[in-house]
Amino acid sequence: MENGTDRGAERDTPPSRGAGGGVATEPAAVGRVPLAVVIVDRDGLVSHWSRGAGRLFGVPKDEALGHPALDLLPVSGALPDDDDVAPYGAFAPYDELGPDLESSLDGRLPYPAAGRARLTVPAPGRHQARVDVLWWAYPLVGPGPERLLVLAADTGALRQDEPGEDATDTAFERIAPGFALHTDFPGAEQLARRLPEILPSMSVGESARIVSQVLELGYPVLEFTQNDRVPVTPDWGVPRRAGHRARRELAARARAEGRPVPREAADQGEDLEYAAVREHLEFLNEVSGRIGTSLDLSHTVIEVSKAVVPRFTDVAGTYLREQVVAGEGFPDGVPDTTTLWHRVALEHTDEPGRWDDVVPVGEAMPFPAHTPFFQCMTTGEPVLVPRISEEMGHAIAAQFEKRDIRPLITHRSMLVVPLKARNVVLGFMILLRHPERPVFNDMDRVTGAELAARAGLVLDNARMYTYQESVAETLQDSMLPHIPPRMAGCDIATRYLPGTLLGRVGGDWFDSVKLPGARTALVVGDVMGHGLNSAAMMGQLRTAVQTMAALDLPPARLLRNLDDLAQRLGETYLATCLYAVYDPIAGELDIANAGHVPPVLVRAGDGRSELLDLPTGAPIGVGGVPFEAVRVRVEPGDRLVMCTDGLVEVRGEDIELGLATLCESAAHPAASMDDACDTIIRALNTRGGRKDDVALLLARLNGVAPDDVAEWRLALDPVEVGRARAVVREQLHHWGLTELGHPAELLVSELVTNAVRHSHSRPVELRLIRGDTLLCEVDDDDHELPALRGAGPCDDSGRGLRVVSTVAREWGTSRTKTGKTVWFELKPPRR
Repeated sequence: MENGTDRGAERDTPPSRGAGGGVATEPAAVGRVPLAVVIVDRDGLVSHWSRGAGRLFGVPKDEALGHPALDLLPVSGALPDDDDVAPYGAFAPYDELGPDLESSLDGRLPYPAAGRARLTVPAPGRHQARVDVLWWAYPLVGPGPERLLVLAADTGALRQDEPGEDATDTAFERIAPGFALHTDFPGAEQLARRLPEILPSMSVGESARIVSQVLELGYPVLEFTQNDRVPVTPDWGVPRRAGHRARRELAARARAEGRPVPREAADQGEDLEYAAVREHLEFLNEVSGRIGTSLDLSHTVIEVSKAVVPRFTDVAGTYLREQVVAGEGFPDGVPDTTTLWHRVALEHTDEPGRWDDVVPVGEAMPFPAHTPFFQCMTTGEPVLVPRISEEMGHAIAAQFEKRDIRPLITHRSMLVVPLKARNVVLGFMILLRHPERPVFNDMDRVTGAELAARAGLVLDNARMYTYQESVAETLQDSMLPHIPPRMAGCDIATRYLPGTLLGRVGGDWFDSVKLPGARTALVVGDVMGHGLNSAAMMGQLRTAVQTMAALDLPPARLLRNLDDLAQRLGETYLATCLYAVYDPIAGELDIANAGHVPPVLVRAGDGRSELLDLPTGAPIGVGGVPFEAVRVRVEPGDRLVMCTDGLVEVRGEDIELGLATLCESAAHPAASMDDACDTIIRALNTRGGRKDDVALLLARLNGVAPDDVAEWRLALDPVEVGRARAVVREQLHHWGLTELGHPAELLVSELVTNAVRHSHSRPVELRLIRGDTLLCEVDDDDHELPALRGAGPCDDSGRGLRVVSTVAREWGTSRTKTGKTVWFELKPPRR
């Protein structure tokens, strides 16, 4: 298989030096190839001669500085006065530089020049040495004396062939020089900055990348790419050396004649086997190091695919169960023909786009029983197809409707390996090799199985993490209420932030409860601790608050009951809680605190914010501590900010700083309630060090105008039912809500009739409140709550509440200090 390899970026180890002062002919894959760096001034004299130049050309720096460049360098054509042949002998243009760098020996400045020369240079301990030099010359324009930059390298360092073979057989796609900052001439830093501009036929991004690389290395380098064949063989996974058969025959003859087997013949098989095992382990170790760097499932899948292409295979397609992709559990047992498999990744070395339209990533499909894929996923064992025949290619392609994949798979070698963990098949990988590459064999089957086993464990870890994240999010989402943005007389916005990504379930919560009289209860609480235990306790406490709020208990009494409940649940149950009741008609807040962070009130009149001074109280669960409520007057437009301590408290920092920041950010003007919440979060969440959950509730207290409230007192007389219908009809006409007149009259008639019938002594109170909905409340002094029940054909009663539940948008009942309240809401039609 042809593989483009960036040899200049493999290893930092410099290649060894030959005795002749040039670079030894060690394969370039050993390390980067240092360059000779020379600067020529305006007079054509050498003004800089690097140590690499001294090693390459065999001339010390002292002897080179100040001498004509043409006497030392093969840069014919790069200087205007270089018609004479340089003393190193004949040289010719190098025409194998690749498409990105063309020879320009016959050019003149200001164009870059390049060439190749075979030189005879002085060498220590010898008379002379032969070197094959590639050189690049770049014009330097500027006020300084430097006129020409010359970079040169010995091509002997690029040879990868065996001794005796022609070095020119190596096909280089591109050779590009780089220039490092750390050289020993003045102005190197400025020159390094300009190198991306003078590199020939290269994009700015590519040249900048090379420059940043060589600057990081600290010495000149040569970067090149070439065509290289990946060593994969049918037997042991390593290339058989030339002469191996001759050595084997030599060993056989020696054994037949009773002579000792020569060492080089006897050890060859063992050497090959050792090399094969070593290559096998090195490959698996390399893959293991490249996968599993993330618990993100999609990222892990891409890592696994890229780890095997192109070294082990040319095409790698990864399929996972539908439930694995969705982060869900799936039933035990062997997959069947109805199991859907999602193609989650496809990595290949073919031309771009060849596979995209035929087998796109994201497609889900089942696999028939006759395919090798079904065999792999049901047995959990690799399936090896040495070469896909025309018949098999047609059978596989039959399941792809309106797409012909036969040209992509026919005559290729295929290995299907299962991705499994804990004896459960999560998916499988389809590995294909090009027809010209050696087919998969038994050694590859073993390697692929081990590779898939390691990848399966990594994928299973990512799957389990994804599944647990999904469970945690579902649990947390189910425990936190979905509060409507508008309640009677107030607008509400909330935020919840988990403390850590690995612990998304916590004990912080917020809530709002609709109360009689258009009032709203606002709650924020924080169970001490993290994890499922805290979340479970939070769910219990939140349910208890909802229940007791529906009973219309005063804030202090509610916290007292909640404290008693927490002690009955367990000694370790501790929580803080802030409970407030907002009355939009009276313009009042009744607030009680149980060891919680005090709320912030932002006044609409002057924009001033303040922490409300409340009796702190003890946390819920301590027991034996009284709770007190405070009544606060509020005006329409005021904002109430309630949060948990995770927002304002940072370890190692005074909480007063967080509270001051909360007051400042809460007073900041905002276009909407959501924007106001985001402003507070940004202001307090950027300080760092936050490890606790955060619950934030922001309420804008709009109030209810007196003109939007109408109240009547009705005597305990059935005649008052007709009067109730009349006053409601008249009031709705006054408000411009005549469309609601008929349903409102019907429902009011039912509720007032029940109140008059069951009330004891106190007059019945009827109230209408106009807002986004029309709210109607009927109060009486009977403490028994009515219940929705069925009525038979002969029954005289039992149909009133059924009518209410059918016609009203929403309805309910609640106990009060003096009796009960029955209410309903009607939604005005859109205009």
